[in-house]
Amino acid sequence: MSRPIDAGLWQQLTQDLTTEMGTWRRDHPTATLRELEDELDARLNRMRARLLEDLALTSAAAEWSAAPVASHPRCAQCDQPFERKGAKTRTLQTHGGQTLTLERTYGICPVCSTGLFPP
Repeated sequence: MSRPIDAGLWQQLTQDLTTEMGTWRRDHPTATLRELEDELDARLNRMRARLLEDLALTSAAAEWSAAPVASHPRCAQCDQPFERKGAKTRTLQTHGGQTLTLERTYGICPVCSTGLFPP
């Protein structure tokens, strides 16, 4: 089953970002607009990766192993329900150059052995 996004966490992270950027600005009073933008982008990219990770993990596709077999994802080649083969971890890179890690239930088609790592 999917888990909800923790709105309180995101409010806190946004507040922390604002505070950190205020501190950075005080520590860099002569920073150019470009430097301000670069610093903000770096911090936003980290937050963006965290949000993407959380959004991906809230998906029902993240954990399908506890669902009845009839509702398991089906193989695109032979239309058989995938069999659960445990959890696998995948490390991906965002457009902002940040790394995120997703853990998903991995499945194998019992007929043609096609593997599935849900999106």
